[in-house]
Order: sequence, then C-alpha cells, then structure tokens
Amino acid sequence: MKKSISIWSFYGDWDLRQKMQLAKDAGFEGIELDISDEGPISLNTSSDEHRQIREIAENVGICISGMATGLYWGNNPASASAETRDKAKQVLLKQINAAADLGVDAVLVVPGSVGADFIPGCEEIPYDLAWQRASEFVRDALPLAEELGVTIGIENVWNKFLLSPLEMRSFIDRFESERVGSYFDVGNVLATGYPEHWVPILGDRIKRVHVKDYRRAVGSVDGFVDLLSGDVNWPAVVRALKEIGYSGWVAAEMIPPVPFYKHAPETLIDNTSRAMDKILAMSG
Repeated sequence: MKKSISIWSFYGDWDLRQKMQLAKDAGFEGIELDISDEGPISLNTSSDEHRQIREIAENVGICISGMATGLYWGNNPASASAETRDKAKQVLLKQINAAADLGVDAVLVVPGSVGADFIPGCEEIPYDLAWQRASEFVRDALPLAEELGVTIGIENVWNKFLLSPLEMRSFIDRFESERVGSYFDVGNVLATGYPEHWVPILGDRIKRVHVKDYRRAVGSVDGFVDLLSGDVNWPAVVRALKEIGYSGWVAAEMIPPVPFYKHAPETLIDNTSRAMDKILAMSG
C-alpha cells in the first residue's frame, strides 16, 4: 500500500509547493489535493494551471494520489433545489476534468446528503429522494468519467446516507461500471460500525482509502484524533485490506491540525507519517 496525506492536513502559511515538500520530506509518496473556493484548484482554474500543478509535484518528486473536495457540503447533490443540484454537477465534472489533467484516476465524491448534524440549519432530504437524486447525479457524470478514465469514488461520510457496507455496495453496483467505486474512509465508520467489516464486503470496489482515528465516547466531530490514539482496530483493518489484495493509495486525512497543534503545526505531518508506517506494517 502507498502512503499519502490529504492537503487538508496542513495548517500554516505554506504554498502548495511547500506543502508538497513537507509531505515528501516526512516520507509520504503522495499528496491528495482538493478543489475549493480558495484554490489552488478551484472551479475556475484552467487545464494549463492544472498541468502546472502537476509539474510542481513532479519537480518535488511526489505523486498526486487523489482529488477530494469539501464543496458538496454546500452544494448537496440531493438537494430539493434544482439550482443547488446543478452546482453539485459542476463540481463533479470539474473534479473529473482536473483529475485527468493531473494524472489522477479517482476522485472523492459525496453523492448526496440526507442531513448533517455538524452543519447548522442543514437541509434535510427524505432518504428515498436522496437515493434517487444521488443515483441521477452519478449517472449523469459517468460518461465523462469513463471517457477520461477517472473513477467516481463514493465516500462513506457523516451524511446520514449509505450507512452500511451492504447499502454502499448496492449503490456502487447499480451503475455496472468499473468507474464507480468506493473512496473508503476508515475513521468515518467508527461512529456507527466497524471498518474491518466494511472492507471485505466492498472488496475490490475500494479504489482509495482514507485513514483517521476516532474516539467513540466523544460522539461528535470532536472525536477525531491523531492516528493510533483512537478506537480504530488497526491490526484488523490492515489485515482486511491485505486479504482483499488492496495495494493502492492510503491517505491520511487529519482534520483539523488546530487546536491540537497550536505551535509548529508541521509536526502533525511528521507524526502522521510515523504513525502510518506503524499501521501499514501491522500484520493483523
């Protein structure tokens, strides 16, 4: 398995090249980028700008391992608003095109939210309508994904949707395409289940893996903690991934580095790298 880190793990006045260099120096083979309103990749960046970012990574000597975005929280693909759903479609199409420019073959997608407790005033969508609209959302983007060779990776996240591995598997399989898979997040499962149960059920549908740790007793988003300091059964998770033959990217998604690292936040990058080395070396 190949070790990467999410760009969301960095906190400080570092530009993209500096973040890539910090990751490289800490021992990461890859870095996962995102599309955001602020950039460096946004809905308005051009193919030339994407290729410049790819060149920066090549010069640093680090791979771009994946493409995420937090824009779906404000643009729910399952919203009752047609305008909001259209904006979500624009985000996904941008992700796919940007990924192709960057040489990335999988993007992280939240296909719809029923609700989210951590977002004040979040729109609530009936579950059946969320399923219908999420299906349409993915299906509409699938031709471009297949044309460009980019997998739409469905993330299990705190959106009150696709809450079990059986349901996630069913949702992925309904598209009958190798370009729809799982962007599996280990830590996100802890609030409601066990990640080592999800892995064998999803099997080779897993195209990317996110790792973070979580303390169940906290019960909220404040429960996310540094790797190896939460309740994830890492030996069982690693064993399950090895048993399905997973050898792809494993990206640490450490959110947030502050207030836990109020000073010298780059320490988080080094600590995360060491923890991942310990985790990936586990035999189960």
